[in-house]
Amino acid sequence: MFYCAKAKSSIGAEARQVCGSVLSAAIDYDNLLRIAAISEKGLLTLRLWQKSPLLFPALLLATTLFGQTASQNQSSPKVTANESVEVHLGKGYEALKQDRYDDAADQFRAALAIDPTLIMRARFPLAIALFEKHKNTEARHELETVRREVGERPSICYYFGRLDLEEQNYKSAVGNLNKAIAKPPFPDTAYFLGFAYLKEGSDEDAEKWLKEAAKRNPEDSRAEYQLALLYKREGREEEAKQAFSRTKEQRDQSNKLSQLKWDCAHELDRGVSEQAITVCEQLDNPDDAEMLATLGILYGQHGELERALKPLLRAAELSPQSPQMQYNLAFTYYRLGRFADARAPLAGAVERWPDLFSVNALFGAVLWKLGEAQPAYEALKRAHQLNADDSSTADLLYTAALELAKKSETGGSDAQALSYLKEAASLKPAAPEPHQQMLTIYALSGHGDLARAEQQKLDQLAKSSNNQN
Repeated sequence: MFYCAKAKSSIGAEARQVCGSVLSAAIDYDNLLRIAAISEKGLLTLRLWQKSPLLFPALLLATTLFGQTASQNQSSPKVTANESVEVHLGKGYEALKQDRYDDAADQFRAALAIDPTLIMRARFPLAIALFEKHKNTEARHELETVRREVGERPSICYYFGRLDLEEQNYKSAVGNLNKAIAKPPFPDTAYFLGFAYLKEGSDEDAEKWLKEAAKRNPEDSRAEYQLALLYKREGREEEAKQAFSRTKEQRDQSNKLSQLKWDCAHELDRGVSEQAITVCEQLDNPDDAEMLATLGILYGQHGELERALKPLLRAAELSPQSPQMQYNLAFTYYRLGRFADARAPLAGAVERWPDLFSVNALFGAVLWKLGEAQPAYEALKRAHQLNADDSSTADLLYTAALELAKKSETGGSDAQALSYLKEAASLKPAAPEPHQQMLTIYALSGHGDLARAEQQKLDQLAKSSNNQN
């Protein structure tokens, strides 16, 4: 539920940098899309959300597990290996976002080849990619490895249960999903437990959990439909009729909501008028985070930032554990120039989900606007590690590195300044500024050979530039 699509033309370069790297997604209750959520231990898990015709569907992946944190990875002496791991992880998450499960599996395997200890950051999402490709034997093997390393977790038991259902091992599915339901990792956990009981022939338990599923996730009509089939099989005709009726009502409500979102977008496209606001405000449900986020996103896309802020703020309050809700709120604050307000939701999001590229990218841009060059640099470096192909993030990281080099040189730390300058030069090999500053430092510190080497690089860059012109 990230947004930025129509914001690009009205915001500055740094916001466009963030916007260009955003994971875009929104909700449409007709279709199901798997995106990431975080369980009680910070484990990478998946939950059900929905697609929208208004924005791009996405799969968010984020973890902080039992191994190293993001900052520890960055400070490790094995810089090259760690950076390679982060690249593979970032590409793996991006592939999952785009439903390219074979590519995702290849990237997570590459990360594991470098560091086999990345159980929840790489092996678990590898299992999920295999599950989505219906490669059940391989998925189960990876899940077994994960379980041996970290023990049973609700999210792991959930996927074992889902695999059991696909393999028609209903007794095992009941066992695994009963373990998951203690702290259900996803809204549909109760549904699959009820469905497993139904297939096993335990009608009483099936009815119990299908009713619970309908209560916990009223937008999902599957539970009511299965209840209707159960009642009909048992000869409970009136209850079956009522359940079928509720299923139809849910579908009708879903269709109505989808139409309402389309109407809102259509009216706003024609101009922000009283009519448009009247239509769109029907989405203002103070108890429904997804509807509020949709409303805020639509307002934000059409430049109505102040109107967007209220529903997005409420959505973030209702879903404090959702990275996309926090991002949407922070991005709106950013566009409004309220950088201090944007920092708060992002700080928590980055701590919980250090592997989420767009959150790190926006956090770095916010910190840069606040004049906090060093923290901005760290966030941008993390984002660049996760997505080295994003040129806008690289541009801002380059600027931050140059700024920190100047501060380090002024503070008397030539070694630190040179470190930043070398990184800047690697980000923009054709830029003369880093080499000019390194030349000055080497010349003043008596390193004549190194100074001459930098002068040669500057001469080569100048010659190359003249040839191009």
